[in-house]
Amino acid sequence: MVKKLKNFYIFLVFLFLYAPIIFLMIFSFNNSKLKTTWSGFTLKWYEELFKNEEILSSFSNTIIIAVLATLVATALGTMAAIGIYYMKNWKKSLVLNINYIPVLNPDIVTAVSVMVLFRLVAMENGFITVLLSHIMFTTPYVVLTILPKLKQMSKSLPEAAMDLGATPFYTFRKIIIPEIKTGIISGAILAFTLSLDDFVVSYFTTGNGFNTLSVTVYSMARRGINPAINALSTLMFLSILILLFIVYKTSKDSEDEKNL
Repeated sequence: MVKKLKNFYIFLVFLFLYAPIIFLMIFSFNNSKLKTTWSGFTLKWYEELFKNEEILSSFSNTIIIAVLATLVATALGTMAAIGIYYMKNWKKSLVLNINYIPVLNPDIVTAVSVMVLFRLVAMENGFITVLLSHIMFTTPYVVLTILPKLKQMSKSLPEAAMDLGATPFYTFRKIIIPEIKTGIISGAILAFTLSLDDFVVSYFTTGNGFNTLSVTVYSMARRGINPAINALSTLMFLSILILLFIVYKTSKDSEDEKNL
């Protein structure tokens, strides 16, 4: 009986979390523009999606920013995590606490801060400012994701490799990276998701005709959101699910190989 109650409770929690997404996916096939009235099944919003230049342009901008920010943030975060891991005493604590600040900071504070910074250095809002701001707020998350994997790694492995004649770069490439690979992948996925999802920072740093998807949806909300957004959201959600499944399968296979 207790087990059934636990399972029912878990079911209710997941239903609460995913009910809005399920609702959105169902109504992406709704023949009506009204979001509360079902008037028949249709694929016209998916057809409209691929004809709507505004949505497709902002979506491609979002993907480009997310991919570039993820690549740079993952590289910077990996280097920073390794550096922090090998620090000693108060220096390590100080740098870790500094790394926590962007994570704990409210988004609005981060957004206004970077906007003021770009104004001070006379940078016009656009692609570069959005990219730099996304790299800035995603890198700390990558650091925090990789550090636990570094703690699981034996410190003697890199030391033994270098004692046997391996160069620091070879040790980093062949010993450290394989040991923390799952942490790097997790950090990259988190950075990509955060960049893809961001609105506040993008809103304060975008300009010159460059818009991300979240900013475009916000501007649409004033005149009525196009149901094609529902279709795009459905495709994005399914793509993320497939990506997570692939990552999970890859990580599981690599761990199984280690255990053999």
